[in-house]
Amino acid sequence: MESSSLSLSGIETNTGGGGMGTNSTLICAPIMGKSIDQMFIDMAKAKEIGVDIVEIRLDYLSSFSPRQDLQNLIENCSMLTLFTYRPKWEGGEYEGDDSIRLDALKLAMELGADYIDVELQGMVDTYIVFYLSEVEEIGDLVARIQSTGADILKIATTAVDVTDVACMFQIIVHSQVPFIGLVMTEKGLISRLLCPKYGGYLTFGTLEEGVVSAPGQPTIKDLLDKYHLRHIGADTKVFGIIGKPVGHSKSPLLFNKAFKAVGFNGVYVPFLVDYLAKFLATYASADFAGFSCTIPHKEAALQCCDEVVPIAKLIGAVNTIVRRPSDGKLIGYNTDYIGAISAIEDGMRGSNKIYQGTGSPLAGKLFVVIGAGGADLVGGDAVTLAQLETFRPEDGMILANTTSIGMQPKIEETPVPKHALSAYALVFDAVYTPKMTRLLLEAEESGATVVTGVEMFIGQAYEQYERFTGLPAPKELFRETMSKL
Repeated sequence: MESSSLSLSGIETNTGGGGMGTNSTLICAPIMGKSIDQMFIDMAKAKEIGVDIVEIRLDYLSSFSPRQDLQNLIENCSMLTLFTYRPKWEGGEYEGDDSIRLDALKLAMELGADYIDVELQGMVDTYIVFYLSEVEEIGDLVARIQSTGADILKIATTAVDVTDVACMFQIIVHSQVPFIGLVMTEKGLISRLLCPKYGGYLTFGTLEEGVVSAPGQPTIKDLLDKYHLRHIGADTKVFGIIGKPVGHSKSPLLFNKAFKAVGFNGVYVPFLVDYLAKFLATYASADFAGFSCTIPHKEAALQCCDEVVPIAKLIGAVNTIVRRPSDGKLIGYNTDYIGAISAIEDGMRGSNKIYQGTGSPLAGKLFVVIGAGGADLVGGDAVTLAQLETFRPEDGMILANTTSIGMQPKIEETPVPKHALSAYALVFDAVYTPKMTRLLLEAEESGATVVTGVEMFIGQAYEQYERFTGLPAPKELFRETMSKL
């Protein structure tokens, strides 16, 4: 992992623990209340939603009487407890004398805490920040932490690139002792989602969106309901969406719900990727079986795939990558065009103003495609966005925005000003977050029929699902899921 600072600790335990479900990975919720009463309220929430263990962050308490408060917390918590008293120098809130802090953790063990989390400095009186580039370096740290007598090893680092996580996965899967390996920030999110696949002892999730004890923590609800963490095992196939940004994507919810519904042993996760070629070279095992590819990597995917189907070459973009089981080669497809064409056709058929015939509703229509880098390849004429403001060779045209202009968070942007939209009978926007972009709202106000990116998204997702799984797409489930969103 390049230039990644590490938090090194060992966890001492009074219990063997154990997960609930098809894997043994524990789900842990940090409890960060300012008072003991608030901590008990949060513990009750954690138990209700299915958490296995709570991490009680003593450093967040505004007032702390060690013996009284620890005894209260331990005796009255009906769940497994992990006590953490994190100092400022390790990213926590505690600023007092270190010996007092360590004495409190020792007391927690004496009083019956299931686990305590102690930093390496607290064990051997040295503080270490490492810059890692090789798995062997982490291996040396594992041996050093283990020599302190810790029952469970924990390393938390910060991802510079999503490929950094692969190093942590290798350490976890080869560890001879229980191991917690976390890579923070959004680029390290997959370390939290896929840890059951590699045998990670524990992963953290938050009770509420945005209330995190470390960067990149997902919510418990997402771990359980979106990613179905309980059902991820060593033989689970990994799929995901490659993009930058990628956090807005609804694909993980859509695909994971479909996988679960049909009993397909797969999980679909977000990959925040800077360099596509590096990502594909790093996650090259058969376990990483397929990817959706979105902005800004669709064009680069043409060069990164071993084979690309002709239509994707013609379009100049790949949005679906499948690893062929027989030889591991990456095959590039484009399902966007299927989703877009079917969405526009359905929109035209649903509007009597545009189409009343029986043949193809696209026949004879003049299309203006924003973002059509391959316009010359399909016999089109290229114009600039500025020229579109006065571009009106005829009325009743079809406008399709295939760029990210207007996507969250920049929802105030639009590729075409409102005054130019009166020339169009139908306006389609591939952006689906938000569903009604500024372009579509202004097109509707101008009298055009509008088609949202949600329709395209569902159509292309059908095709991706079938290529990923070899199964027919559960179309009703896809549509029902998207309608609830």
